[in-house]
Amino acid sequence: MKKFLVLGVLFVLPLVAYLFFASGVHNFAKLPVLNESIGNLKSFEPLTEKEVSFPNKITVLGFLGKDIHNKQGNAFNLNQKIYKKNYGFRDFQFVMVLPYGSENAAKELLDELDNITDVSEWNFVFGTPESIKTLFKSLKTPHQLDDNLATQYVYIVDKNGGLRGRDGSVKEDESMVYGYDASSVADLSNVMSDDVKVILAEYRLALKKYKADRKEK
Repeated sequence: MKKFLVLGVLFVLPLVAYLFFASGVHNFAKLPVLNESIGNLKSFEPLTEKEVSFPNKITVLGFLGKDIHNKQGNAFNLNQKIYKKNYGFRDFQFVMVLPYGSENAAKELLDELDNITDVSEWNFVFGTPESIKTLFKSLKTPHQLDDNLATQYVYIVDKNGGLRGRDGSVKEDESMVYGYDASSVADLSNVMSDDVKVILAEYRLALKKYKADRKEK
């Protein structure tokens, strides 16, 4: 009898603990909205004929600037730590903003990424310096674009065009997180990866609830 009791504790308790924590994450965790409405991509031209926009997509938004080779390492970090784990989610996309004249460099980068993984949800869009500055300013973050119209930070934009991040309300010593440092593997692995999981889980639950409500009707 004691053997069965010990085995039960060893096998059942971890399972119960897992279900408890999984339930907590999926049912209660939501990634805070820091800015309900950022700018749009209407003044930008995509690298391909594919239409690129924020509505109905969960977007990782980045600004690679005119010296794209200087941010190539960041792109590979994002590809390995964020994109490869999540691009199978139907409504997930990457959007990288660059100035006109960077098309060939962007194509070269895309070809290199294509050697590693499916790049169908990597999108590059091009605009004038003014349109890039306007879009970046609309994020309303404490970050700045450098002289090349680039930043090391990337941002999570929800399906309604809102900026998501951390508002510092979960832990007393936690600061607000507007964006994620793509030059830091630790930041991508320990912070951004978790936040992407949370927002994807949020939309999965919303979709399940929608389907359940339709069946009840």
